[in-house]
Amino acid sequence: MRNQLKVLRAERDWSQGELAQRLGVSRQSVNAIETGKYDPSLPLAFRIARVFNLPIEAIFDDDATAEAVDIGPLRPR
Repeated sequence: MRNQLKVLRAERDWSQGELAQRLGVSRQSVNAIETGKYDPSLPLAFRIARVFNLPIEAIFDDDATAEAVDIGPLRPR
């Protein structure tokens, strides 16, 4: 899952530690989310959205459109 966390954090001049403290998680968790090694839980994603005062969709992109596979037209059996 791609995200804008690093950009949003940098725009506010927050360190990973500062953001972690605002979210109630470890700095390592923030780093893992920023680098795409960890997808946050839904409650954490909501906390992140509230901290930045943005909708979740403005921060996270699930790549669903990029991974969509064309299965062709549906045919009746």
